[in-house]
Amino acid sequence: MQVRIFALMDEPILDAICERIRHKTYIKGSRILNHGGIIEKMVFVVRGKLESVGVDGIVVPLAEGDACGEELLTWYLEHSLVRTDGKKVRLPGQRLLSNRTVKCLTNVEVFSLRAADLEEVTIYFTRFLRSPHVQGALRYESPYWRSLAATRIQVAWRYRKKRLSRSDSQTI
Repeated sequence: MQVRIFALMDEPILDAICERIRHKTYIKGSRILNHGGIIEKMVFVVRGKLESVGVDGIVVPLAEGDACGEELLTWYLEHSLVRTDGKKVRLPGQRLLSNRTVKCLTNVEVFSLRAADLEEVTIYFTRFLRSPHVQGALRYESPYWRSLAATRIQVAWRYRKKRLSRSDSQTI
C-alpha cells in the first residue's frame, strides 16, 4: 500500500493486479524506460530514487509510491475496440513509444506489471478504470501527467503574454 495509485483502487482490481505483478530490483544507473523505445511495463516504485527526463528536458524525480509507464494504462483504455459480441480487441501492430527516459539514481525495488497483463486487467475492469474519478486521480498522482500539465500551462501562459504584449503595442 506504499504505492499511492493502489490506494485509489477497489479490492477486486487490486487482487487482479496482485496476481499478475512481479517484484524486481534495478541497480543504480540502469534504465527502466528509454526515449523512443516501446513501453513494455508499468512500474510502481517501492524503494529507491529514479529520475524521469522528458523530451522537453524537464526532469521529474521519482521515489517511493510513484509510478512510471502509467500512460500505458490510458493508452490501452483509449486504443481498444469492442466487437459486436462484447469482447475487446486491440488494434494489431500498434505499440506505445516512450517520450521520456527513466533512469535509476540508486538501487531501486519495484513492482512491475507487464503490458500484456495490464491490457488484460483493463479489459476486465474497463468500466471502473474509465470513470472520470479514477482517471483524474491517476493523472493527479502521476508525475508524468503532472509534468505534462505544467509544461502545457507554461506554454499557454507564454502565448497569452505574447498575445497581450502584441495587442498593447498595436493600440499605442
